[in-house]
Amino acid sequence: MCDFAPLKNDLFIRAAFCEKVERTPVWAMRQAGRYLKEFQEVRAKHDFFTVCRTPELACEVTLQPLRRMELDAAIIFSDILVIPQALGMEVQMVPGKGPVFPKPLANPEDLKTLNQTPDVDKELGYVFDAIKLTRQKLDGKVPLIGFSGAPWTLMAYMVDGGSSATFSKARSWLFRSPNESKALLDMLTDTTIKYLVNQVRAGAQALQVFESHAGILGSSTFAKFSLPYLAKIATQVKKQLSDLGIQRVPLIIFAKGAHYAIEELSATDYDVISLDWTMDVKRAREICAKKSKALQGNLDPAMLYAGVDEICSATKKMVEDFGVTGHIANLGHGMYPDLDPEHLKAFVNSVHSASEEIINSA
Repeated sequence: MCDFAPLKNDLFIRAAFCEKVERTPVWAMRQAGRYLKEFQEVRAKHDFFTVCRTPELACEVTLQPLRRMELDAAIIFSDILVIPQALGMEVQMVPGKGPVFPKPLANPEDLKTLNQTPDVDKELGYVFDAIKLTRQKLDGKVPLIGFSGAPWTLMAYMVDGGSSATFSKARSWLFRSPNESKALLDMLTDTTIKYLVNQVRAGAQALQVFESHAGILGSSTFAKFSLPYLAKIATQVKKQLSDLGIQRVPLIIFAKGAHYAIEELSATDYDVISLDWTMDVKRAREICAKKSKALQGNLDPAMLYAGVDEICSATKKMVEDFGVTGHIANLGHGMYPDLDPEHLKAFVNSVHSASEEIINSA
């Protein structure tokens, strides 16, 4: 690991471990992205995966939102689908359509075509280089978050070949070919563990796992084809980091739509359970408090289409609902491309003022 500047703002880290904070820390999923004019200028010159694979460009777009607003964490600019690429699959980012796999996994026999034990340093070294450079450029201002897609979510894209409302092709595998599905999920899990550990070795100070398509699985299917792999990732990443002498790297799980699995997720080794905007905050607090787990979330991203006064009012209520201790403020999903950056800034500032008001009145 490199020598980096000491962390000046550790609110995010302390909140993740349910420690005392002076105010609620705040960041936003997809805070580096298309809603920013300066990001659009970079993308006008470079395609999406070129930005991901060029450390200087990935660093630049990671830092862009921090120049506009007082965020308490940065998240490295990358994509969850770099892992399928490392396994040998082609992924294209098509304007107006999103990710497309020209040759998705058509049947379980296609698993033989994958690079099942990729050299993560070789295949994904550009991510680690971007993390290292970004940590240097941050100069200790805020923590840097690394991330990965979760095995089920990655499998869903790899089989369906792109975004889908139902991911029916991938879900059919779970029932028609459960053993082959588990083999693929095991492969993705092992690669994800190596990937996340190496992100920390490169300089990431926290990690988030995105199970973006948990909501299309029922509770029993989630328990069989998602939860065990999520749990293994958290346990093994923590163990391997501990073996390296690395401490205080919080792990966040964001299982979108998994309202039915809050209790099960709180029993894993993740430190923070991230909630989407549809989830019951009171119920999640009651469950996660028993396990000393922090919560993250969960303002509806669409609320940022409202006026500034409405945003401030909704944000204040969100902060009050969560309470200050053990809460990282965020949206319930990522920023939408046509949102006004000034409305995200209003959200950020409202988190600051509302949480400080609660603490000062206590």
